[in-house]
Amino acid sequence: MAGSKQVVLTYEGLKKYEQELEYLKTVKRKEVAEKIKQAKAFGDLSENAEYDEAKNEQAQVEVRIIQLEKMLKNAKVIDDEDINTDIVNIGSKVKVLDIEFDEEVEYTIVGSSEANPSEQKISDESPVGSALLGKKVGEIAEAIVPDGIIKFKILSISK
Repeated sequence: MAGSKQVVLTYEGLKKYEQELEYLKTVKRKEVAEKIKQAKAFGDLSENAEYDEAKNEQAQVEVRIIQLEKMLKNAKVIDDEDINTDIVNIGSKVKVLDIEFDEEVEYTIVGSSEANPSEQKISDESPVGSALLGKKVGEIAEAIVPDGIIKFKILSISK
């Protein structure tokens, strides 16, 4: 398939997606098939909301399975051994000082499919993530965000 974008995952992210795929294929498919079977037992399918809902859920499950299979097929896993702590990379944990607010924050730079801001996992494609990439300890990164420019001083890089 042309245009399949390579997905960069940490080992932890790879495992999470593999588990989700396994769950969808083994457990969820059976649950949805059972819902469809039960809904059919209610009779007239033309006015059967349970049947429509179950068919929609089945479609969503199948779409997610295809997405996950495609993602895993194109996955490049970042090995902890490959993470260079001299510069910020995908897989790096970066402790930074937000200069404006004088507060320390630690981010993990991940591929876009693993990004989860509430866990401080930011995408390498996000404004902050891309500003930090390639920086060394002591350097200042400037991220252009909707509110303006945020400046971060790199305090440490680990894996």
